[in-house]
Order: sequence, then C-alpha cells, then structure tokens
Amino acid sequence: MTDPERGDRLRELEDRLASLRRTQEPAAPKGGGKYTQANIAWQMVTELVAGLGIGVGIGMGFDAILGTRPWMLVLFTLLGFAAGVKTMMNTAADIQKKKTQAARAAGTQDSGSQDPEA
Repeated sequence: MTDPERGDRLRELEDRLASLRRTQEPAAPKGGGKYTQANIAWQMVTELVAGLGIGVGIGMGFDAILGTRPWMLVLFTLLGFAAGVKTMMNTAADIQKKKTQAARAAGTQDSGSQDPEA
C-alpha cells in the first residue's frame, strides 16, 4: 500500500468517526438551566434544617443562661421552623420568577402561573 492511499483511508475513517460522534452526543439537560429539580429540593431541605438547627441552638443557649428549660428551646425551635419555611418560600418564589422571565424571553407564557403579575 502506498502512502497516498493510506492518507485517503485515514481521512475517510476520521470523517466517519466524526459523523458518528456527532450523532451520538448526549442530549443537553432538559432544564437547560443552572438548577435541576433535585438541586432545588436539596437547597430547600437544607434551608429548613438550618432554620431548625439555629433555632434549637439559640433556644438551648437561652435556656442555659436563663435557667428556663425547656421554654426557650420550644419557642426558638418554633421560630427557627417558621424562619426555615419562610426562606423556602422565598426560594420557591425566586425560582418561579426566573422561570417566568425565561419563558417570556423565549416568547411563551407559563400557563401554570397563578400570579398575573409574574
């Protein structure tokens, strides 16, 4: 076999491989954005647990200082839970706002939105 024939065969093989690679590339993520549903869910769970943990810590600290065991623990646990839920709701509102803005930028209206202003 001569060198020019080998070069032609190598180019053909490279072209075939390139075309196969293009057809077998993995599809882009469906969401196409920075967040996936699982990431959002874990973020919200973390926010709730952090609120509870901070509330428990503050409550235990006040109970130790004031000697009011367990009243401050109960009070601040409930306040921490409320703060965690509020933070989760703010995160959900921010994500919904970003989705509606992206839908408007793409030229479609999000039919699932309850808020006519969003």
